[in-house]
Formats: sequence, C-alpha cells, structure tokens
Amino acid sequence: MRSEQEANRAIEEYADTVKKICMLHLKSHSDTEDIFQNVFLKYVLYSGAFEDREHEKAWLIRVTINACKDYLKSFFRSRTVPMDEIAELTAETPEDYSEVLEAVLALPPKYKDAVYLFYYEQYSAVEIAGILGKKVNTVYTLLARGKEMLKEKLGGEDIG
Repeated sequence: MRSEQEANRAIEEYADTVKKICMLHLKSHSDTEDIFQNVFLKYVLYSGAFEDREHEKAWLIRVTINACKDYLKSFFRSRTVPMDEIAELTAETPEDYSEVLEAVLALPPKYKDAVYLFYYEQYSAVEIAGILGKKVNTVYTLLARGKEMLKEKLGGEDIG
C-alpha cells in the first residue's frame, strides 16, 4: 500500500491525464469522477514497484483505460438511464418531469419500487418479481394500481 504523500503526488501529476482519458471514453463528468476515484484507489492499493515515472504513468493509463472499458460493459451501466434522458422520456418540459417524478416518489413504497423499476429502469414484470421477491401477477397488480394512483395525482394524464 502506498503512502498518502505518494498518492497525493501521483494525483497532482497524473490527474489531468486520467480525467482526459475517462472523458474520452465515457463522455460523462459523473462517470469520469467515479472512474478517477477507482483508478487512484487501485494505485494506492497496488503493492508493486515502478521502474520510473514513465512506467508509473503507463500503468495509470492502462488501468484507466481498462476501468473505462469495464464500466462501459458493466451490468449497472446497461440497466440505467441518465437523469437527463429520463426527463426527455417522461415529459415534454422540465416542469412536467418534476411533477411526474414528485408523483412517483410520493407513491407508497411497494408501488414506487415497481413503477420505478418498470418505467425508469426498463425491467420486465418477470424481472421485477425476481428483484422484489413477489409473484409476477402481484407485480402486474402493483403496476396497474401505481399507474392509476399516478393518473389521479397528475390530473388524469396517462403515463404510458
């Protein structure tokens, strides 16, 4: 494990390089920050010795590229939708989006979970049943009732 001084020096020296590589691959500031932290955590935990600064820099670049590739292939990333895309999918204007999101968040937990997983995370009813530990027909009932509650809260607008 590396010392705090070594870690701080490496961050000062290579932060721009790591962030640029992340942005090139991920095109997202928040994802870049996540990978940046992971890369330097791996650096701190790495017990091997570097021959020189160039070897250290090459190691960090390789770790950064691999971390970006792993993130892009990850199950988590393939099953989520960025918040700005949700706004586009759920409503025409930010005010509508805010209203829909508030209505979803105001649902009782059992309905909120099912509605969120179905409409925002794009899970099927069968997958939601597995995640929540409920029967598939129960999930369909939760979705139907949750949708009706949302319809009432939003003034009769159909959410899809």
